[in-house]
Amino acid sequence: MKLLVTKSQKGDTRSFEQLVTMYQDKIFALSYQLTGNYADAQDLAQNVFIKAYRALPGFRNEADFGTWLHRITVNLSINEKRKKKPEVYLDSPVQTGEGEMPRMVASDIESPEEAFEKKEFSSMVHAALWKLSEEHRAVLVLREMQGYSYEEIAQMLDCTLGTVKSRISRARHSLKMQLSQVACNGRKKQA
Repeated sequence: MKLLVTKSQKGDTRSFEQLVTMYQDKIFALSYQLTGNYADAQDLAQNVFIKAYRALPGFRNEADFGTWLHRITVNLSINEKRKKKPEVYLDSPVQTGEGEMPRMVASDIESPEEAFEKKEFSSMVHAALWKLSEEHRAVLVLREMQGYSYEEIAQMLDCTLGTVKSRISRARHSLKMQLSQVACNGRKKQA
């Protein structure tokens, strides 16, 4: 790995292509979880590798290359969200009289009731997650969905371990509050 990075820093594009191949799935998965949209995730992942290629001469090989890419991904995502105005996408959840429903196909294994409850809960979590700040959403995605340790997240976000723990704690609290609010609104609509 370090050899590929070193060769890439010296201008070997094939070595960089190998690095892209090694990390593209992980970066796309993180991009999708941060953007919630396939097209935006593709754009973000592509921008991550462009930025990484341009910044490669400054990479000191002290940190893990994958961690460095994840850090670029999170930072680009946050920066792009700040610049963008909200947009409507065809793959966004459907608004119904009973609330928001994600566009998902039910599993053959689950009963229709289980599938509906799962979709409803997933929709509630998704709605609550998108009401959080970018920083809170990013740490929750990295910790809970991507499974990174607190130390790895601190490295990616270039902040202290205490800051990461504090952000995750606040993010979890905010998510619980948002879920309660979404659930209460859902019950009011049903009544």
